[in-house]
Amino acid sequence: MTEASHQRLTIDQFTRQAVPFTKLPGHSTSLELLAELSQLKGTDEVLDVACGPGIVACYFAVKAQRVTGVDLTPEMLRQARRRQEEHGLKNLEWVEGSGETLPFPDDRFCLVVSRYAFHHFERPETVLAEMCRVCQPGGIVLVADVCLPAEQVAAYDALEKLRDPSHVHVLSRDEICTLFENQKLQQIQFGEYKVELTVEEQLAASFPVPGGAEEFRSLLENDVTENRFGVSAHQEAGALCYAVPIVAAAGRKP
Repeated sequence: MTEASHQRLTIDQFTRQAVPFTKLPGHSTSLELLAELSQLKGTDEVLDVACGPGIVACYFAVKAQRVTGVDLTPEMLRQARRRQEEHGLKNLEWVEGSGETLPFPDDRFCLVVSRYAFHHFERPETVLAEMCRVCQPGGIVLVADVCLPAEQVAAYDALEKLRDPSHVHVLSRDEICTLFENQKLQQIQFGEYKVELTVEEQLAASFPVPGGAEEFRSLLENDVTENRFGVSAHQEAGALCYAVPIVAAAGRKP
C-alpha cells in the first residue's frame, strides 16, 4: 500500500470512528501516568502527535502552559475543538498534519507525546525522529501504545486488522527500545497498564472489514484459554472481554 493510500484509509477510518472513539471508556484511563512519566510542568509547551479527539491534549492543557494537537483527520480535530470548548480551555491549538512531516520548527516544544497511534504508522521510526526534531534539547519525548511480546505480535496484527484495517503493526518492547535508542534518547523510563474492553463495545466503535466483526469475535471466544493474541480474553458477567496491554516510554532528548 502506498503512503497516500494508507493516509486515505486512516482518514476514512478515523472520520467514521471520531465520535465513538471518544466515548470508549478505556481511552480516558491512565492519563495521570502519562503526566508523571512526562514530568509535565506548568511552564511546558506541549505537542500531542496524532492527537485524535484531544483527550490527552485537553488533560495536559489543564497543567501545562500551552498544548498543540496535530492530527491527520479533520473530523478528529473537530471533536478535539468541541472537547476544548466543553472544558473551557483557552491554551490549546489544533493543526491538521502528518506525524511523518510535522509542520513545526526544530526545538519548538518542551514535551512531545503520542498516545495510541504508533501502530497506525507505516514508518514509526520517521514519526519518532520528527517528534525528537521538534522537541527542545533536554525535553521529553513520550510514546504510549499497544505493546506485546515479540512472539505474539504477528497474531495480534492479523486480529486487529480484521477490526481496523488502518492498523499496521504493534510494536514489541524491544522494538520500542530500539526506536528510542536510535534517536539517542536518554534516561528512558517505562510505565505499563491495560485497557479493559468488552468485545461488543469495541466493535460498536469500529468499522471492520467485511466479515471482520464476526471473525474477530470468534477468534477471541476461542482464545479464552490460550491467550494466543496477548490480550487475556475472558468472560465477565456474560460478556466477552479483553485487556489491551499498553507500554508508555519516555526519554529525554540530549
